[in-house]
Amino acid sequence: MSILGLKKKQPKTFKVKVSTMDAEMEFSCEVKWKGKDLFDLVCRTIGLRETWFFGLRYTVKDTYAWLKPDKRVLDQEVPKDSPITFHFLAKFFPEKVEDELVQEITQHLFFLQVKKQILDEEIFCSPEASVLLASYAVQAKYGDYDPNFHKPGFLAQDELLPKRVLMQYQMTPDMWEEKITAWYAEHRNITRDEAEMEYLKIAQDLEMYGVSYFSITQNKRDTELLLGVDAQGLHIYSPNNKLSPNKSFPWSGIRNISYSEKEFTIKPLDKKTEVFKFYSSQLRVNKLILQLCIGNHDLFMRRRKVDSIEVQQMKAQAKEEKARKKVERQILAREKQMREEAERAKEDMERRLFQLQDEARMANEALLRSEETADLLAEKAQIAEEEAKLLAHKAAEAEQERQRLEVTALKTKEEKRLMEQKMREAEQLAVKLVEQSERRLKEADHLKQDLNEAKDAERRAKQKLLEITKTTYPLIAAYSSPPPPTGPENPDLALDMGGSIRMDFKDSDMKRLSMEIERERLEYMEKSKHLQDQLKELKSEIESLKLEEQQQAGIYSLRSYAEPPYIPHSNRNSAYMAQMAFYEEV
Repeated sequence: MSILGLKKKQPKTFKVKVSTMDAEMEFSCEVKWKGKDLFDLVCRTIGLRETWFFGLRYTVKDTYAWLKPDKRVLDQEVPKDSPITFHFLAKFFPEKVEDELVQEITQHLFFLQVKKQILDEEIFCSPEASVLLASYAVQAKYGDYDPNFHKPGFLAQDELLPKRVLMQYQMTPDMWEEKITAWYAEHRNITRDEAEMEYLKIAQDLEMYGVSYFSITQNKRDTELLLGVDAQGLHIYSPNNKLSPNKSFPWSGIRNISYSEKEFTIKPLDKKTEVFKFYSSQLRVNKLILQLCIGNHDLFMRRRKVDSIEVQQMKAQAKEEKARKKVERQILAREKQMREEAERAKEDMERRLFQLQDEARMANEALLRSEETADLLAEKAQIAEEEAKLLAHKAAEAEQERQRLEVTALKTKEEKRLMEQKMREAEQLAVKLVEQSERRLKEADHLKQDLNEAKDAERRAKQKLLEITKTTYPLIAAYSSPPPPTGPENPDLALDMGGSIRMDFKDSDMKRLSMEIERERLEYMEKSKHLQDQLKELKSEIESLKLEEQQQAGIYSLRSYAEPPYIPHSNRNSAYMAQMAFYEEV
């Protein structure tokens, strides 16, 4: 029995991983699928209808290639790995993004791809434009700027500027963030799709935007050049300058592009213009250049024709969608405004509530303090009431004392008036006594003089009597008969008798005078004693009045009234001299 060789069973499907700019997808593809089948599956999955801008790119050795739509996937030079990896990228770029890009998903994919090319420095961008583009990228990612939410450092994890720009200036990340935030704050009320469209509008004016570069030679002597293919046409660059082309061939001026092995021929529409030829050494690169030329030229011609029904429907739907989204945004903005107003009102109410709670708490504390104060005040009021009663009692007593003092003062005034009257009377009496004393002194002097004269007369009389006695005594002894009568017959005897009688008369006068003098002296002594007693009583009364006035000096100022009555100095001296004269007389 012969054994026939068994054919190995081929799998019916294969795995494919497709990476977009913001997602990765895996599909199970049939072996018979062409490139168009896989591409349509990816577009349906992500909801993309503007399919003519995109393609599936894969890497082959040192270059890249695009999956051909009319050829089976496995029959192309795709990697043999499992799963096979493709990148869903924009293959062709529009001339004006705001006119050609209809769907938001299309705008978003272009935005992500162009942003990556700028950050990877595949598209040159000045520092100023880089900061402006970064601000739109931040607006697309974070929405409107809110200083309460977007604190310093919120962009620290985002890649927003090319490394070349960061290294060109000696600025810290915080400084770059501050510059980006300053622009970002100006983009308020711009939606994500609008911010992405503004980003693409700025980016499409960059010199390297949408240009695919290839190394070529102008002749067989290998003069190296760069070929640039974009939506505008073909451009020839120097190897070290990708910004300014040396020569350009717009699609509108190209009549034909032919390719033969390694040689490319560009025939201008103007037959007078010289045909431009260039060479490329790699066949795979030559095929890629040709694909890009054909695709960009087809899109160039398509833009200048009336839009197809599909495109018109897409634009109408996009317009309706934009209008609907605009209304939704307006409603959302209104709701957001209302919500913000409600939030502000809520915050105001909460703040007011907190304020009222604080006020209530403070009021409660004040109430407690007031109650404590009221209790304290009640206690103080009670004490004050008791003190008031005590003070009222003391006031009554003080009033009584005041009235008593007033009465006393009145009495004191009356007594003072009486004392002053007595003093005046005493002064008058003292003056009278001084006058009487002086008069008595004069009388005493006269009496002394009369007394001395009387004594002298008495002495003379006694002497004369003695002499008479001596002369008459022998006669008396001789004549013991009675004396003869007096008469004219005995004149001598009458004379002697007369002299004796006169002598007797003088003795009686002297006795009488002495008795009168003694009586006057006794009366004067009694009057003087009586006057001294009155002066002592007056002095004691004055001292008692002084003592009372000094005791009452704190309530009533009566010191001026407590002074003794004023006695003129001359009168005092006269009274004193009178008393001294009286004592001397005694």
